[in-house]
Amino acid sequence: MKRIAFHDREREIKEIQAILDAEPSLITFVYGPINSGKTALIHHLIEQLPEEYTVFYINLRTKFLSSYDDFIESLFEMEMETDGAKRKRKETLAELVSSATKVAGIPINKEFLDYVFKDNKPKNAFSYIIKLFEEVKATGKQPVLILDELQKIGDVNVNGSLIYELFNFFIDLTKELHLCHVFAVSSDSLFIEQVYSEAMLQGRSRHLLVDDFNEVTTMDFLDSYNFSDKEKTVAWEYCGGNPIYLVELVNCENREEKVKEMLVLRTGEINQRIKVLKIVNKKILFEDEEIELKYENITRILNEFSDEESYAYEIITPEITYLARENILFVDSVRRTIKPQSRMNLLAIRELIEDM
Repeated sequence: MKRIAFHDREREIKEIQAILDAEPSLITFVYGPINSGKTALIHHLIEQLPEEYTVFYINLRTKFLSSYDDFIESLFEMEMETDGAKRKRKETLAELVSSATKVAGIPINKEFLDYVFKDNKPKNAFSYIIKLFEEVKATGKQPVLILDELQKIGDVNVNGSLIYELFNFFIDLTKELHLCHVFAVSSDSLFIEQVYSEAMLQGRSRHLLVDDFNEVTTMDFLDSYNFSDKEKTVAWEYCGGNPIYLVELVNCENREEKVKEMLVLRTGEINQRIKVLKIVNKKILFEDEEIELKYENITRILNEFSDEESYAYEIITPEITYLARENILFVDSVRRTIKPQSRMNLLAIRELIEDM
């Protein structure tokens, strides 16, 4: 399998570097369609950052979150002692800071972890993190906290209060204490909009869109893997600039046949998620109420894409929420627009529209 090199995110990198060069003051939401390369961008930046930054990276994708304790525990990287090792146990914050490495959780030992959970209060965890970050600052380094796949906290039963407490803590870290840069990464912009309203983030956050490649960048990427002109045309027609789909084409021999297979598969997947509504009275939690989805409303939304690739919306409906949660549509709540999650989704939707 070919090794795929990180490719051209110059605009996004410059924006993030400008944020990191300034004093922490705002929470930064990094958002975009699914598989648009957000995590790859973050990892690339972490690898390139100079030693003056200490990065605490938590990827919630791999965490099972069903309670407040699960979430708090997911933030920390337990300081472990291996059997037979003569390594001195790290007991102080300064010693724990010395063990902090890039792409890791927040270091903690058993004693501090017991303190974090002793009263089951968020303030204990947040108090510990602030003290640890202050210790990082004392070493002359700048702490950076990154939470990837942030929408996972929607799985937590105490969702509303957790969001409020967590983001008020982030406001403390950035706008109030100017202690730490905070990046919240998610492909679910509806969840970001929920966070924005529930945590009252007006004037306290910024948004950075990481979208699929444009055509020029896509052609440059495909050139680097010796795509023929015909293959480039087919790749752009079916995959657009979606990095994951493009990488899949890089690693196969018959690229024209592969994109057609991919479209058939994606069309079937979307067809199942939509037409099941004709036989199942499916409900969705919307504005704290269970709302039954209407098949005719779903088709009305999808019909907008028969001639357009995106459109502006006035309000979010239960059907739009469903299509976004199923990764069929991407809702950009910053620009107030809706579009398919990818070019492949757009083509699949157009095929389905013909059969509706």
